[in-house]
Amino acid sequence: MSDALERRVCGLACLWDLEGEWDLSRVIRHGDGREDRFAGRAVFARTNGGLVLTERGQLSVGGQSFEAEQRTLWAEEDGCLEVCFADGRAFHAVALREPAPTAVHLCDPDHYEVAYDFAAWPVWRAVWRVTGPRKDYVMRSEYRRAGD
Repeated sequence: MSDALERRVCGLACLWDLEGEWDLSRVIRHGDGREDRFAGRAVFARTNGGLVLTERGQLSVGGQSFEAEQRTLWAEEDGCLEVCFADGRAFHAVALREPAPTAVHLCDPDHYEVAYDFAAWPVWRAVWRVTGPRKDYVMRSEYRRAGD
């Protein structure tokens, strides 16, 4: 089986499959039981050999809601998705061949672990577990192709 076909069976085949608009819902569950929510749109747009991801929407925290936005840069290199912060600093990388790839990002003194799930493509999920002296939460994000 070719690499591209094998990856397609697992869901996401290549970086360019992410291009376009996605509906995004996110729940952030803190260690003390509080929950924050985000609902909005994620747009992957081509830029300089990769994609820029812009997530924009409403974040509800403690009964208040406000507009929030973040950007990351995504590229494909040697069968991996490489994700960088908007300023170009490395964030994390995951293997495309796996249906549920994982990665770790150390931001001393906190520890970030992400698990992606592309098995139900084109619906996909990212679950972040963040621990450390300053942070303790699990953030679950679900992406659905806009209009589906």
